[in-house]
Amino acid sequence: MGYAKKIRSIISGSKEVKASSAYVICSVLQRCLTFITLPLFTRILTTDEYGISTVYTSTMAVVIIFTTLNLSYGSFSPAMMKFEKDREGYISAVNAICSIFTLAYFLIYFLFRDFWNGLLDLPTELMILMGFEMLFNTAIQFWMGKARFEYRYKPFVVITLLIYILETACSIGAVLLLPNKGVVKVIANGVVICIIGLIIMTHSFVRGRKPFNKEYWKYALSFNIPLIPYYLSQIIFNQSDRLMINSMTGRSDAAMYGVAYSLAFILTFVLNAINNSYVPWMYRKIKENEFQDNKKVSLIIAAIMAVLLLGVIALAPEIILIMAGSQYTAAVWVVPPVSMSLLLLFYAQLFINVEFYFEEKYKLVGASILAAVVNIVLNYFGIKIFGFVAAGYTTLISYILFAGCNYLAMRKVCKDKGIEDNLYNYKMLILLFLAFAVTGFIFTALYQYRWIRLGIIAVVVLILLIFNKKILTVMKSVLKKIKE
Repeated sequence: MGYAKKIRSIISGSKEVKASSAYVICSVLQRCLTFITLPLFTRILTTDEYGISTVYTSTMAVVIIFTTLNLSYGSFSPAMMKFEKDREGYISAVNAICSIFTLAYFLIYFLFRDFWNGLLDLPTELMILMGFEMLFNTAIQFWMGKARFEYRYKPFVVITLLIYILETACSIGAVLLLPNKGVVKVIANGVVICIIGLIIMTHSFVRGRKPFNKEYWKYALSFNIPLIPYYLSQIIFNQSDRLMINSMTGRSDAAMYGVAYSLAFILTFVLNAINNSYVPWMYRKIKENEFQDNKKVSLIIAAIMAVLLLGVIALAPEIILIMAGSQYTAAVWVVPPVSMSLLLLFYAQLFINVEFYFEEKYKLVGASILAAVVNIVLNYFGIKIFGFVAAGYTTLISYILFAGCNYLAMRKVCKDKGIEDNLYNYKMLILLFLAFAVTGFIFTALYQYRWIRLGIIAVVVLILLIFNKKILTVMKSVLKKIKE
């Protein structure tokens, strides 16, 4: 009865609560689809064929910054507020900007086709598909962003799940029925995005009718162009490892790393959901100059993240065996350092939130570029000497630097604004990370001693069950404070 009451309270809540709940459920369903199909693809495709998909995704994540300027992020949310009365007009304008940059992409590609194919190790058909997929996927993101602002969660959920279901069905059909399985899997996914994105973009131009509005163009370009170094640095963190591994040691190793990275970052959507709820509350506390609650809440959230990530690290061998198969067992050694990086990313986000509050985005750009350059240099030597597993540890080192730089940048911002730097419990955050890292490496050392490791996990789970009421009370107090 208790759970039924909670479900009814969610359903009968405000449109904001309904929308937030729908987005979370939708995200969980997407993850479920991904993990249901992952074992199928990793068993049907060879590591080399699966590596094509990894390289394609990594390449597109870099190129899309230049073909769309990431206009579905950065400037988009402020624009939905600034141009609230003409959102359709604004979206038609940014769709036009992306279309022009995509035409430039095709021009540059076809002029030097052989060079790009050799450099990126991708065939012509995938490079052509990439151009269209970047354009139409961005159009979908514009539409979804507007739906979020207007709390139109029903069409949002329908379109999102429709895309994922069609992608899954077409991909499975393609790899089962057609040869060249690595390429056809990518094409199947891309065609679904292109068809739905084309429909949405056409609708945008028909409704908006302002593709060349000078005010909208100026706002979007002036806001997002300065953020390109930041976007690139984030892509370097997320994708350069796989691209460098593919280039230096081959597609099979890139596939290994890709599977491990996906597992380690499985909790990213949890991090994003927590941050989306936490930030508005934190900003009110900064405005009201009340920091004590924030110190406590941020530490508890960090502790929850650490416990969840430890669960991923502890069970990594079993999860990879179930989800990817025995041919990916070597990938397990990448999971611990990359999982530790996610907690550091949360720490960095705590500091970045303060920078964004005071609109000091340029300090973020500097920290991102420095950490990204270090990541590339360490990757080059680490992968060359120790193989693809080294990329996990270079990622960890780079995130330590990234979090540290943003901490210093936040301190500088607070000093410039005349605010006492008493926002977080830094000592406890450091101690928490050290305890988390040591425990994580202990579990790593026990990967080859399964029963000892599983025994320790069983004891921990038993302790959590015994003290579940106290744990739930703490979590409820955090959620209550954030909602106040």
